[in-house]
Amino acid sequence: MRAGVVLTAIALLAATGCGISPTDVQDRENAPTIRIPPPSKTIYLIKKGELTLEPADVENNTVESLLGALFDASTQPLGDRDTALRGFTYLKIKDSLNPVQRDEIQLPRTSTLTVYISGEGTLSDLGKAQIVCTAQQDAAYVQVKIIRDNEGRPPKDEGRHTCGDFQTFTS
Repeated sequence: MRAGVVLTAIALLAATGCGISPTDVQDRENAPTIRIPPPSKTIYLIKKGELTLEPADVENNTVESLLGALFDASTQPLGDRDTALRGFTYLKIKDSLNPVQRDEIQLPRTSTLTVYISGEGTLSDLGKAQIVCTAQQDAAYVQVKIIRDNEGRPPKDEGRHTCGDFQTFTS
């Protein structure tokens, strides 16, 4: 009987709650979130006739994204900087590395990066330097080959280069 009284008392307390009456769900402000900015990397632009590293916001941390940002800069006002890539369009890249096989030992790998562009006119040495030095910020690429691929014409090889080939444009 005593147990029955205790259970009844507990049931009454549970029914009355803690004195807080329930309310409907209320919308408040948005949930706290953070916005992560795109990674900031550098590309080579031209300042006073020399290559200069300039910050660039890129979609991700790849050479492809860096080269996209480099060519996108030619469509924007650059203030006291310039680019020799106006009139040229970045198309794609091709890496000469074969994919790593499952049982292959992971060693530092180097390769040639082929950059495909399109556009009319002459691609100057300064323009080539911008492409090559921007791409070679990724140390995996020993050299960069540039191919101009204009529709309706055979591809034109603009040569294989290293950033060191363009020392005359660096201070």
